[in-house]
Amino acid sequence: MTVASVSMPEELLDRIDEFADEHGYTGRSEVLREAARNLMGEFEDKRLEERELLGIVTVLFDYETSNAEERMMQLRHEYDRLVVSNFHSHVGDHQCMELFILEGGLEDISTFVGKIRATQGTTTVDYSVTPVDVNVA
Repeated sequence: MTVASVSMPEELLDRIDEFADEHGYTGRSEVLREAARNLMGEFEDKRLEERELLGIVTVLFDYETSNAEERMMQLRHEYDRLVVSNFHSHVGDHQCMELFILEGGLEDISTFVGKIRATQGTTTVDYSVTPVDVNVA
């Protein structure tokens, strides 16, 4: 098996190690392999290909320590054909929540979610997709 070197904060590495111990994994490599397979498989549902989808993406970020809010605005404009609605709200003392409503194909939604996840400073990214066409799988 090929070895890949990955950089991550010590806190995340500690959480991965704890997760592996608590859930019976042989080590962090097994946790990371499963996480990678799950992440890559999220948008490989054949039933969703070539269909019109509604996507809902919720993002939390700390607005005082990151440029995430600016990046959310950039993505909203870059994907204006995909983003049909957007809502921003303050949560607590230092958090913001961004809600995106998307309408489009699986590939476009997947790319958008990937760019949101890659944004430094996001603390949580949740999403769901639902077919909105009349096609029955």
